[in-house]
Amino acid sequence: MAKMTQTQIFAEMSSKTGISKKQVKDFMTALTDLAYREAKKGEFAIPGLGKLVKQKRKARLGRNPATGEEIKIPAKTVLKFRVAKAAKDAVLGTPAKK
Repeated sequence: MAKMTQTQIFAEMSSKTGISKKQVKDFMTALTDLAYREAKKGEFAIPGLGKLVKQKRKARLGRNPATGEEIKIPAKTVLKFRVAKAAKDAVLGTPAKK
């Protein structure tokens, strides 16, 4: 399973939309910048694909796997990507109804 490179993505989008590769690159850069800026505020969604969500994790106790010693894991903020139902259905197929 080969993944597409950035250049291949720009070329594919260019041929599908009829706009130049440079315009596609500029659009993708602007979309990425917008996503980062909005996700910093809390959430950014791309309809049909998914959304970036900033989430806080509480402090907790964990274990050092090498020594078994208990350690404190501090609270932190993480960024998650939640895949949209439409994307799941398109990629994995519609699940069978029970």
